[in-house]
Parts: sequence; C-alpha cells; structure tokens
Amino acid sequence: MGKIKRYDPFWGIESFRRDMERLFDSFFGRWPSEGYPTLWGPAVDIEETKDSLVVRVEIPGMKKEEIKIQTVGDNLVISGERKHEAEEKDRHFHRVERTYGKFQRVVSLPIEVESDRAKASYKEGVLEITFPKSEKTRAKEIEVK
Repeated sequence: MGKIKRYDPFWGIESFRRDMERLFDSFFGRWPSEGYPTLWGPAVDIEETKDSLVVRVEIPGMKKEEIKIQTVGDNLVISGERKHEAEEKDRHFHRVERTYGKFQRVVSLPIEVESDRAKASYKEGVLEITFPKSEKTRAKEIEVK
C-alpha cells in the first residue's frame, strides 16, 4: 500500500511564479533574474516638448556604430548587440550581472512626427533621438476677434 500524501494547496506555485517573472522580464525588457536566459531591452523615456518628441534610450557600453535606428509606420525600432568580454588567460569572471547579446526595442510613437527630419546622438551611454512634431500635431494659437 502507498503512503498517504499530505495535501499542499500551494504545490506548483513557485514554478508558476518563475514562469510569470520570465514572461514579464521578456515582455517589458527588465533585467532577467539569475539563471534565466539573457533577454533584454534597454530602458526608454519619451518626452514631448512644444516642437518635438524626444526619445532617450539607455544603452551603456556600446559604440554608436553598433546601434541601428529605424522608423516603421508610427513605431521606432532600436536594435543592436552588446558583446560580452571574452575571458582571457589569467582572467576569469566570478559574477556577470550585466546583460549581453542582441536586443531589439520597438516603441510606439505617441504622436505624429516627421521621421525623415529626426536627429540622433549618443553620449555617455544614452541614445537621444529628436523628432520634429508634424504640423498636424503642433499646437496652434487661435486669435479671438
């Protein structure tokens, strides 16, 4: 005869939690937890000014030549690859927390912009893309007569 097993109402909850964390990590571009495959997406800020839309992307440790920027419809696509430092003789890593590998971040632009007039700069690990607003989205003052 088999043993009677005690009922555990939380059986499987830890596995479910890890699966959900991995899903949210890949979807929102958060840093993955230790032991998971390296999926990453850089953090993005979008700011609207009077005349433009400014997108700032944190991509430290890369060269500007390694970053690709495209607009597809009303989406901004930023992609690239951050390469891992190779281990050399007399040198080995005890901990690696920075994320490496290919990334692609697709951001929906919240307003209509003139993407053909966009300007991009990369300084101190931050990519900044400035889009002039479309004439349709710029505020226009109406004089009261």
